[in-house]
This record gives sequence, structure tokens and C-alpha cells, in this order.
Amino acid sequence: MKIAVLGYGNIGSGVVEVLRRNCAYVAKKAGQEIHVKYVLDLRDFPGDPMEDCVVHDIQKITEDPEIEIVVETMGGLRPAYDFVKACLEKGKSVATSNKELVAEYGAELMELAEQKGANFLFEASVGGGIPIIRPLNQSVTSDEIYEITGILNGTTNFMLTRMSKDGVTFDEILKKAQELGYAERNPEADIEGKDACRKIAILSSLAFGANVEAKDVHTEGITSISDTDMKYASQMGMVIKLFGTSRMEKDRRVFAMVAPMLVKPDHPLYHVDDVMNGILVRGDVIGDLMFYGAGAGKLPTASAVVADVIDEACNMDRSIMRRWTKEKLELEEFSACTNRFFVRIRGKREENKQRVKELFHIERYMELPGLDEFGFWTEEMEESVFEKKAKEIGCVINRIRMAR
Repeated sequence: MKIAVLGYGNIGSGVVEVLRRNCAYVAKKAGQEIHVKYVLDLRDFPGDPMEDCVVHDIQKITEDPEIEIVVETMGGLRPAYDFVKACLEKGKSVATSNKELVAEYGAELMELAEQKGANFLFEASVGGGIPIIRPLNQSVTSDEIYEITGILNGTTNFMLTRMSKDGVTFDEILKKAQELGYAERNPEADIEGKDACRKIAILSSLAFGANVEAKDVHTEGITSISDTDMKYASQMGMVIKLFGTSRMEKDRRVFAMVAPMLVKPDHPLYHVDDVMNGILVRGDVIGDLMFYGAGAGKLPTASAVVADVIDEACNMDRSIMRRWTKEKLELEEFSACTNRFFVRIRGKREENKQRVKELFHIERYMELPGLDEFGFWTEEMEESVFEKKAKEIGCVINRIRMAR
């Protein structure tokens, strides 16, 4: 079987490497050998083993009847969307690692693939090397999923872990993450939570069967988390993690959010550290399922892409993805979501504590030596109620939610 790879960057070259390194094993699993006939890229790669396979025109791929599967690892929406759509229109199956593409156009592209008797698979778009899409699509279909919570971004998890364990500041660890190659020169997609937002939108769409748009997911990054927040967390025996969460309440309302959370030691995601990712799936029958592993990286992600290629090679005559509908799933207003908050207040004056006590049911205050501030936990309340009370206090330094 002959395939094409769109984009010969980190992941694309990883896909070629996995196919070459494990060619015999892949052939055994796929029932036939899989060869890369074309690599599409703007650049040439003189001296590279794939040098003679490089092309610059997508039509070379779409018009070649020998190409049955296309791997898309270009990233971004354009021209990835146009190229993938053109390939599906020709009845070619597509495997992609592009989370932005899947979050924005997944429902449309899956529908098109089904119409053309092809497949559009995207295991690598959410958890990198962690198998999560396939289990949700095939293994827990008899269960009603009511919550998915994940540490979905390795860069932010690395930063928060090191801030907690090494006592470094946000700026210091961001610089270190960039030096190590974990964070881009422009780290906005990671530290502002946008990457995790796209991933939880994909998982929510698959779990609940309708299209969850990333723009509707309440999203906060980690830029507000300081080394002082970490000291409070340590005092309480907790850690701070960036969670992407989607939850269906008993009344069928669905809430989705990305935000830093204080996590207790008994939470399944407490020990997911550094660049590792973890995803917790909760179902009404099966209970809690945990998926853990490398959420990014060249070869782990490439391995997940190749797994999709093998699935497509084994199912050339039928669509195997349980797709979600293009109908939009209306998320509940985030202001109505209930959470418990840890709050830091500027100033230790007694009148500040008295004002807090008038607005919240306070069990105890927490203080750190040498700081003119204090912290406390609220009871569980709606986001809108908390925001109103926080404005009345007027001297809130930061607030972090408690993970359920």
C-alpha cells in the first residue's frame, strides 16, 4: 500500500521513521507492506532518505490513484483543511495529528469520509502517544460518559511541576521550558490554555456525540499562578495542575473548562508530573478509567499516527469512526458552574478577615510567613456568586479552584 505524508517536520519525519524502523511489524499488523510514495513540503531535503519522494504540489497526491492513505502532520488550519478535504473527496483515508483541524472541522471531515467510504482518524490529535480516541470510539461505547478530565498539555504540566518541586518562579521555568524545547518561542497556545482547550473540545464532542466548539469552552491558562500559590498548595499537601474538564450533570447540562486546579493526593491525576499527560474518564457503569503516557514528542505522536494508518489499511471498505454530529452542543453558561475556591486576600487587617467572614463560611485561615496576606477556602458555589462576592471584598490577589 502506498501512502503520502503532508508535512515533513517533527511529526511527519517521525511517521516516516516509525514506518521504516518497524516495517515488518507494521506489515504484519496491516496485512501488507506500507510504503511512503510522496512527502509534501515547501522545502527540499537534500541528502535525506526521502529526498526523491518530496513533492510541492498537492495535486500530485490527490490525482494519484495509487495513494490510498494520506497522513497530515502540517498543523494549523490552512492549508491543512483544504488539502485534507481534497484527499477525502478523492476517497483517500486520512490520519492526522492536527488538533486544531479536528477541533474546528472534525465533524465535517468525518461526515465527508463516511460519504466517500474512507476514514478520517485522529488518535494523535489529543494525547500524543496516549491511546484515548480509539478507546472512546470502540471500547466504552456501551457506557454513558459523564466526565472527562485531563492534564492535556505537557509544557504547562512540566512548568507547574517544577514550580512546585523546585520553588522557581513562572518566568524562570518558562525560560527553562523554552531552552529544553518543551515550549515554543511564542508559548501562548500552551500557557494560555488554548492547546488544552482544543483537546478537551475534541474529547467532549466524541464523548457526548455532538459538536463542542473550542471557542465556547471557558479557558484560563497558568500565567496567573505564582511561586506563592505553590507555597500555599504545599502547605495544604496539594499540587496545582492545569485541567481540561468536561462534565455532564444529572440534569444533562454540560460544562466545559480549562483552568488551574488544586489537586489532593487521592485524586487519580495527582502524580502525573513533568511532561507526562493523564486523562481520567468517568462512566456510569465502568467507573473511572485512567490513561497515562507521553502526551507529545516526535516518536510517541508518530506512533499514534501510524496506528491510525494501520487501522485504515485494515478497513479500506468501511468507516470505523463513531463520529459526532455537526449539530452544536450548547454548553451551559460557565457562570452557573459550581466550584470550591481557594482565595488569597491582600492585607492581614482584622477588618479584611471580618469582611471575608461576612461573605463566606470560613473554617480556617492560612498564612505564609513574611507575607501581608492570608488565604481561605470557600464553600461550593456558582461561579457568578463567587465573582460577585470577590468584587465586594476588593482585595483578592488570586483564586484557584479545587479539583473534584
